[in-house]
Amino acid sequence: MSDRSRVAQQAFDLALPVVEGMGFDLVDAEYKKEGSYYFLRLFIDKRGGISIEDCELVSRAIDPVFDKQLHESPDYFEVSSPGLTRPLVTPSDFSRHEGEEVEVSFYAAINGTKNLTGIIVKASQEAVVFASGDEKLEVRFEQIASAKRTINFKRTDKLIDITE
Repeated sequence: MSDRSRVAQQAFDLALPVVEGMGFDLVDAEYKKEGSYYFLRLFIDKRGGISIEDCELVSRAIDPVFDKQLHESPDYFEVSSPGLTRPLVTPSDFSRHEGEEVEVSFYAAINGTKNLTGIIVKASQEAVVFASGDEKLEVRFEQIASAKRTINFKRTDKLIDITE
């Protein structure tokens, strides 16, 4: 994510070593006015996803840091997951989701296609290797127009009777 406000960037910089020290990735920070209130939000992630307990742990660790060092005083401070549908943008986004299926669009056709659905095999600072069918494709980051995780719901054939 990009174009953080001055306050959001300061919060991001203060929170980064604390969040990483706790074993999480700090994905982004935002400082927004909603109605008459100012909200400061941190977005954290880790391989396997974020729980409410994770958000609470990070919030408790960061709150005293912000109280002492943040130049602004938001009305509300929240820690959240970036969400399942958040686009993958940075090399660390792709690394965090290695082994997961993604939908990728390219700026120009690669091997005759501008779109790919495949598994992230490996991500480095320069490129991502995708597996689609029996093929593997290495793509440099500057070739990727957009990428997002696919969400697959598992179907169950068991019906639960809720009337009893």
